[in-house]
Amino acid sequence: MKTTALIEMGKDGTYTVYTSELDSVIIGTGDAVAEAKADFENSVQEILQMYKEDNINLPDELVGVEFEYKYDLASFFSFYKWINATQFAKIAGINTSLMRKYKAGITYISEKQTQKIEKTLHRLGAELTAVKL
Repeated sequence: MKTTALIEMGKDGTYTVYTSELDSVIIGTGDAVAEAKADFENSVQEILQMYKEDNINLPDELVGVEFEYKYDLASFFSFYKWINATQFAKIAGINTSLMRKYKAGITYISEKQTQKIEKTLHRLGAELTAVKL
């Protein structure tokens, strides 16, 4: 089963990865996105191991579970530091000052803006995939 693991930056600058679609609570934390993801994946393995060691049937939601990571904008730009938020905003047609506020987690990002950013990311990804050297 594939489910979403949300990655968010807290007000203190630390990162949390958690599941909201499962009854089982799985959380990972860290000072960086990669650290929080590693802690999350370790938590998953510990939970699976616990069920096995205690000889308890694994809940259906955890059988073959796979995670699709979904970022908030601050976490995204933190993890993919090589993407310049200001230049990305220009490509996406978003006000650069507003994009910096999104990146800092200062301003709420609407669904429409989220879709615009995601569409631009996918377009740039397709362009990068087509590059030949």
